[in-house]
Amino acid sequence: MSNKNDLAMNKYYRILDKVCTQGKMQHNKKGNIKYLLNEQLSLTPVDLLDIFEGHNIARKKLRNELQLFMQGERSVEKYREVGINWWDYCGSILVNSYPTYFEKLPPLIAKINREKRNSKNYVLFLGATDAESNQAPCLSLVQFQIDEGELVLSAYQRSSDASLGLPSDIYHLYLMARQIDLSLKSITLNLGNVHIYENNLENTRLLLEGNEDVKFELNV
Repeated sequence: MSNKNDLAMNKYYRILDKVCTQGKMQHNKKGNIKYLLNEQLSLTPVDLLDIFEGHNIARKKLRNELQLFMQGERSVEKYREVGINWWDYCGSILVNSYPTYFEKLPPLIAKINREKRNSKNYVLFLGATDAESNQAPCLSLVQFQIDEGELVLSAYQRSSDASLGLPSDIYHLYLMARQIDLSLKSITLNLGNVHIYENNLENTRLLLEGNEDVKFELNV
């Protein structure tokens, strides 16, 4: 079990603590949230290791999920088959959600590995504000840049559920970075709205106190 000094070194836990202590309350259609606007999380490989070692992440499920996304798989049943049930509320099909956009990722990755240019155009855009969707992507943009031979990955999230979604997104971005044939320099997440739902606040505080066995509720 981690102690508070260990947790203080983990940048993900710092964001959780900041939302808990400095966030403002807001009511939305899914319930009350405590939130902050325009936060940034910049992670080196050492920071990522701290997070992955110090926080319980469903790595196998997230690897399978990203693989299905990149295959453009829209059937919710296919996700259930690999133990993923958090899309059940969407019905039988993911409409204009992550697979719609992530299926464009394999050719982009292949292009980056083939060219390895200092380009500003290696960008994956997700979502459309006027499109019908049963789960619009919370991740809006992923950019791959090469800086002195190393990969710099940047992402913008319009919305980030800090308790559940954020660690999953961090791991997904890490898995994307691993598919580029370059050493990773950093992953930076720009969080438009990072929040914790009111029904997860107490367990978030327990997590920060060192209780790694807490569970969080999915708010949909």
